[in-house]
Parts: sequence; structure tokens; C-alpha cells
Amino acid sequence: MKKLLTMLILSAVTLNLMAQKKIVQTAGRDALGEFAPEFARLNDDVLFGEVWSRNDLLSLRDRSLVTITSLISQGITDSSLTYHLQEAKKNGLSRIEAAEVITHIAFYAGWPKAWAAFRLAKDVWNDDIKGDDEKARFQREMIFPIGDPNTAYAKYFIGNSYLAMISTDQIPFANVTFEPGCRNNWHIHKSKNGGGQMLVGVAGRGWYQEEGKPAVEILPGTVIHIPANVKHWHGAAADSWFAHLAFEIPGEDNENVWLEPVTDAEYSKLNK
Repeated sequence: MKKLLTMLILSAVTLNLMAQKKIVQTAGRDALGEFAPEFARLNDDVLFGEVWSRNDLLSLRDRSLVTITSLISQGITDSSLTYHLQEAKKNGLSRIEAAEVITHIAFYAGWPKAWAAFRLAKDVWNDDIKGDDEKARFQREMIFPIGDPNTAYAKYFIGNSYLAMISTDQIPFANVTFEPGCRNNWHIHKSKNGGGQMLVGVAGRGWYQEEGKPAVEILPGTVIHIPANVKHWHGAAADSWFAHLAFEIPGEDNENVWLEPVTDAEYSKLNK
């Protein structure tokens, strides 16, 4: 009973502190104070001073999520979106959460709008990336995290790769990053019905090849649809880091079957 009472008191204090926090905004008066003083007042005192300050029902983080979703859905990717992405970061939205949010929006608002938003979001969260080595420089090219060394599948890759699971809900997908020259073995996504995989280029330059067909170059924005039961491989170009999103398509009795490596002779033909 004592523990429950303590929790209730802490919750009440937290809600009270949230309700007391008021946002002070001067952007309207700074930009339009003389030209449109009433608009400036509504922006600073009503929109931010009242609506954004109603923190008892929605947190500032929640309001940031609603706002950036609304702006991206309308195709508004100017300085106002940059500002609200910066505020979302201040309000606790992490880099990986921002990437997940914009990816989710893409399926409802449109892929081009998401790409435009990603360019801005990448700049906003780049301050979090420390270092000046090749890996850090490549991370600054994309909003999705590079992730951890892909040790679980290292035996099926030539070279070093990294894996960051972005989402496990609905359609699971991950960001896979390849160092220059890294590629996975030939493999097949077997399925009795449905299945397969979809790749979306995120940053750098890479290759995708199905058995018996010419290799296809993958650049940021390139979408590769991989049918089930088709032998293929994918990886980075010899002179470029490369990252793609990998979407696993639902199917019946899905199984990933790993085969032989892509030989140096096969691979070198693509980079001449």
C-alpha cells in the first residue's frame, strides 16, 4: 500500500510539473512583429504559449511527433520542418526513432516526401556522430544507424558488414551496411507461398545480381524486389561504403538458404 501511494504521489508531481511548463516563443515577433503583429501574437502566445504548453495530456515529445507527421504528410520540408525536427530531438526523439517515424510516414504520405524529410533529419541528428574515420563519415550520409558488427551472419559475408534492426512490427526490416568490397554469399529466400525480400538503397553504392542476369547498381532510393526462390547476392561496390534497408516479405514456410561465396573473379568484373 505504501509503495502504491508513493507511485501515485510521484505521478501527480510529474503531471503537475508537466502542466506548469510553459513554452516561451518569440519567433513570430522576431520575424513578423512589425509586418503582421497579430499573426506574430497568435504564433507566439496562442500556438506555442497555449496549445504547445498544454502538456498535461500530451507530452512535448508527443506533440513533436504529431507536428512532424503533419508537416511531412503535406510535403512541407522547408525551415519549419527543420525547426520541428530540432525540437523533436530536444524533446527526446532519438536518431533511430526519427528514422522509424519517417519510414512509417512514407507508406502513408508518399516515398518522395519521406526522402525530402530524411535529408533534413540527417543533418539535425548528425551532431550526435563523433569521429572522423570512414565509418563516421558514412554514418553522416544517412539517418538510419549503422548498427553493430554483423557477427551472427559473418560466415556468409566476404568483408565486414553491420546490422541495425529498425523495426520488428508488421513487416520486419533492418538497415544493413557494407564496407567497401563487402558482399554476401549467393543465397535464396525460399517460400512455399509469398515470401522474398525488398531492398531500398539508403547511402553509398552497391550491387544486386540474380543468377544468370547482369548485376544492377543500387544507389540511394533504388528499390530492388527479390522474388522468393531466386538465387542472388548483394553488397557494396569495391570503392564505396553501402547501406540498404532489407524488408522481409511475409510468406509460408520462409527459409533463407545460404550458398557459395561470390568469387573475386565474378565480383571484379562489376567494378571495372
